[in-house]
Amino acid sequence: MSSFSAELRQAFCNADVRPTVQRYAVLQYLAGHGVHATAEEIFRAVNRQDPRASRATVYNSLKSLARGGLVREVASAGKAARFDASLHPHHHFVCERCGEVEDIAWFELPATGKPPLGGRRVRSFEVVFRGVCEKCGGSQPLTGEKA
Repeated sequence: MSSFSAELRQAFCNADVRPTVQRYAVLQYLAGHGVHATAEEIFRAVNRQDPRASRATVYNSLKSLARGGLVREVASAGKAARFDASLHPHHHFVCERCGEVEDIAWFELPATGKPPLGGRRVRSFEVVFRGVCEKCGGSQPLTGEKA
């Protein structure tokens, strides 16, 4: 068994998610390709490998993997949600022009005394930056931004 396969199996075990063939195929695609794919793109990729994989099965697998914390849904205003394997902590940058989603290295948020969360218990968090990527002219001022 490759170290990648072992890492995926361990991830399922740690998340207490049953590793069905379909869930494994979805997570393997996302983690192995390093992409932020839409559910439709994931379906097409998984279906090419296993034509028995239905669209509903892929969508249900994504939901189960997300509930288990193995996959994150990255929402992008006006565009299809994208999914990302969550095997290693990281944040995201979403380009508001082209919709591209990029990984940003993980960093902790600075402590600011008492958190403004009241009695809530936080299980996890992530930061999503939104703006314009370098390919779309990220060095140019945004509308309403001073140069």
